[in-house]
Amino acid sequence: MAGTQASKSQTSKSETSKSQTSKADENPKTDPKDVSNQIKDPSEWTTGGEPMTGAQASYLKTLSEEAKDPEAFDPELDKAEASQRIDALRKESGKA
Repeated sequence: MAGTQASKSQTSKSETSKSQTSKADENPKTDPKDVSNQIKDPSEWTTGGEPMTGAQASYLKTLSEEAKDPEAFDPELDKAEASQRIDALRKESGKA
């Protein structure tokens, strides 16, 4: 009887593994034709109007100080505006 339970356990593990593999194969994010998860323009972000994140604020502050342009940092920017400002400062500084 113990041998039968071991066989069932191995079969169950095998079936689970096959099930997980087929689910992974069906994942739309692994389809090279799927472009829904690519980098989007900040103006298209669904959360772009939310306040910038702490990480964005910190990085933007650092970049504005390095560029000797304190006016580039505005604590009232939203996520999308902060991202665009960060990109612009990185290009100006040669970090992009």
